[in-house]
This record gives sequence, C-alpha cells and structure tokens, in this order.
Amino acid sequence: MKTALTIAGSDSSGGAGIQADIKTMTTLGVYAMSVITALTAQNTTGVLGIEEVNDEFVGKQLDAVFTDIRPDAVKIGMVSDSKIIDIISTKLLKFKADNIVVDPVMVSTSGVRLINEDAIDTLKKKLLPIAKVITPNIPEAEILADMEIKNEKDMEKAAKIISETYDCNVLLKGGHSINDANDLLYMNGEGKWFMGKRVNNPNTHGTGCTLSSAICSGLAKGESLEEAVKHAKEYIINCLKVGLDLGKGSGPLCHNYMLIK
Repeated sequence: MKTALTIAGSDSSGGAGIQADIKTMTTLGVYAMSVITALTAQNTTGVLGIEEVNDEFVGKQLDAVFTDIRPDAVKIGMVSDSKIIDIISTKLLKFKADNIVVDPVMVSTSGVRLINEDAIDTLKKKLLPIAKVITPNIPEAEILADMEIKNEKDMEKAAKIISETYDCNVLLKGGHSINDANDLLYMNGEGKWFMGKRVNNPNTHGTGCTLSSAICSGLAKGESLEEAVKHAKEYIINCLKVGLDLGKGSGPLCHNYMLIK
C-alpha cells in the first residue's frame, strides 16, 4: 500500500484539517499518517480558538514518521508559525521528501486569520520552493502574487507570477465568484484549465483541505500531477453531490460517499 503524510492542524469538528485529510487519503486507498501543527477548537460555524504545537515536537513527529514508514507523498496544510514552518522545511529536505503538496492556508472560510504575518514570509521562502504543487484559492493567490484577481485572465497572470517567483507548479482554484469552479494548473510555463460544474451545496467546510490531500493521494499512487488534479476534482464533486447536511453552519463534505448504500 502506498503511503501519504498530512502536516496540518486538527479540526475538532472533523470537517477540515488533519481529520479531513486522513478521511480523504483512506477513502482514496493510501495509508494516511499525520503530523499535527496546531489544535483548533472549531465547528461548522467558526473557529473558537487555536493552540499551536511546539516546533520541537513537530520535528519529533516528522522524525518518527520518516524513520519508520516513509511517505510516498506529503500534504502540508495549516502552519501558522515561522518556527514550525522552518522545522518542517528542514526535516523534509533532510529526509528528501517526495511529492510535496502545499495548501497555503491563511484565512478560514469564516474569516478567521490562521497564520501569523511573519510566518507568511517564511512560508514563501522555505515551503513553496520545495513543493511539487501549491493549491491557493483566490484570496491566497492575491497575497502570493500581490495583485487583485477579478477574472480568469487575472488568474492566468497570477498563477504565472506565483510559479515563476517561487519556482513551483500552481493549481489556482477558481470559485470565489470568479467562475464556475474551474481551476488553473500552471506548470512548465504553461496553463491548463480543469473545468468543473459548481454543485448546489452550501456545505463546503474543508473543501480546500480535501482537494489538496486528494492530489497528494494521487501522487502517492504514482499518478502524474495532471492525473492527480483531475481525479481529485472528481472526488470533490462526488463528496459534494451527496448533500450531507451536518451542523448549524457550513457543514462538512461526505468523504466516504463510496461506502454509503
């Protein structure tokens, strides 16, 4: 069995973060492992509190994983502190980690900031350049490209800027009123659109985490980046189509839709 590692924050409601990643990876047929960077008290209505994990302990978690069950791919989600980002990049370089997917989580769906200001610079310098692909949404891409994104032409310009600036492939996610869930993969100096039909489902908590871990799962199984993106988008759509409705706010996806009879 192929293996995948998620490095992210814990979501106590189970819809995003570590919990969503493990559900996704398991459903897609890879063995999931985790390194927890932060504990969050959150549910479908918002984030009530965040407790960061000590950077030294994050390093020990990484040592424990890589010296025993080496992951075939790595997904990095919520990392809110410069010291944590630094130890993650140091360890991943030391262990020559493969197929790194970075989801540059900066702000929660409910608008709560999830990363310190100084950590953004460390993220740019230490993590983005070692990624096989990064998966920013529109607001995150605006920060990374330092420009406003109002349409698909802006998406193409921003993806090119990000890719050339940080020397990585970019999957710029549409939505956010830009288009009908169409995503742009920019790699090797060229852009390729992956078209998607927006599913009429208001429960979208954890879609970003789920997409990046689905891509990570595909890469772990030996898929090309294009194949992994295609299959990840198909997985997300099927998770949404079930119409799972839990909680009082934006509810979680149905990660295990394949098991429902």
